[in-house]
Amino acid sequence: MAKAKLEMQVDGMSCSGCVRSIEMKLCGVHGVDYAHVNLGAGHVTVEFDDDRTNPQTLLSDVEQIGFHASQT
Repeated sequence: MAKAKLEMQVDGMSCSGCVRSIEMKLCGVHGVDYAHVNLGAGHVTVEFDDDRTNPQTLLSDVEQIGFHASQT
C-alpha cells in the first residue's frame, strides 16, 4: 500500500453543505483515507492509497458533483 497526497483547488464552494458533499464523495472512494476541505481557501487535501485510486479519479469525482477542481 503506497500512501499519496493530493492537493486540489476547488471552485464553486459556498457553504458548509458544499464541504460535506465533497468530503462525503471523496471519503466514499475506495482507497481514500482522509479528505479535508478548507472552504475559505477553496482548497482540498486528500490522502489515499495510490494502488487503489489516483488523482485523476479524485478530481473527476469532485467535478461530477458540480465543482471545478484542479490539482495544485
